[in-house]
Amino acid sequence: MNPQRRPPLETSFSSLNLDPQEHIRRARNGDQASLAWIAETYTPLAYRTAARFTKSDADSRDIAHDSMLKVFTRLEQYSSDWRFSTWVRTIAKNTALDLIRKRRKLSWSEVPDVADTEPTADQTLERQQVREMVRTALSELPPIYREVLEMHHFQDLKYREIASSLDIPIGTVMNRIFRARTKMRSALADRAA
Repeated sequence: MNPQRRPPLETSFSSLNLDPQEHIRRARNGDQASLAWIAETYTPLAYRTAARFTKSDADSRDIAHDSMLKVFTRLEQYSSDWRFSTWVRTIAKNTALDLIRKRRKLSWSEVPDVADTEPTADQTLERQQVREMVRTALSELPPIYREVLEMHHFQDLKYREIASSLDIPIGTVMNRIFRARTKMRSALADRAA
């Protein structure tokens, strides 16, 4: 047989009319036409999925390419219980997230030699002023609101514990904390203005 001879036209096009699951089954057995059909059909989906996570067209193309390589190398792991498109989308999403995580990690060369963790004099003064504003706003709250807010934020008690301690329903605790925070926010905004 001549190695440059092409297969008959009907063989290459007959596989186009197959059901996607049949393409997957044939691709698992190494059928090149089905592998090509999967690549042509699902690479745009992988690209669109990747584009949701990246800003660069080049990154989206790279992620789509890597995703399709994973699809082909893990084809045996695919279960027909799921739609193939969902499986491809999941692989593309995870590949994109892996790239993002990888880029966020700092290498040792990027870590500064000495980190100055001491706040500046301006930062210290600003923190003191904020603390004083919070203390003043807290002291101006009605006692029923101040009490639950202090128990929750300063004593680290859960809503259920506060309700039990004050012998009131948990919904009342939640309502009072919500209202206390609203009043605090309003008081702090007035002071900051």
